Amino acid sequence: MSKITVKNIEVTVIKIDNEDYICITDMIKAKDGEFFVTDWLRNRNTLEYIGIWEQVYNPNFNYGEFAIIKNKAGLNSFKISAKEWRETNPDLKGNIRDYATINELICLSNMENLNAVFINEKLPQSKRLIKLNQIAIQQMNVLENIESQKQLK
Repeated sequence: MSKITVKNIEVTVIKIDNEDYICITDMIKAKDGEFFVTDWLRNRNTLEYIGIWEQVYNPNFNYGEFAIIKNKAGLNSFKISAKEWRETNPDLKGNIRDYATINELICLSNMENLNAVFINEKLPQSKRLIKLNQIAIQQMNVLENIESQKQLK
């Protein structure tokens, strides 16, 4: 592990298989302070991205520990079985989609359609996950920005 200095800020650099990786946490801390690192890691899009990146690129990825982190952040809502959701929410009627926001449903529908297209194109699962994650993050950001603009009017 080494460090580089960017605008008087030390950023950790790790070399793995002749590839350099920079610590984005160091950059966030430098820009916004400790509080924002915690806030940033609570963001669903951030955790989803990190999880997919780790699954694809980290051969030592600890799935169990990451599942605990996601559960604490409340992100497993669309990644659990129907039975698990019913057991976790015994007082709620219907299914998990009944409790999703309209933006989440729009995005989910789009991801299902795109996934079918990518499968037809014989895109490997690891590449599909990355593409779908990137598109989902972008779509949710757009949908949430539209919602925020409506509330401002």
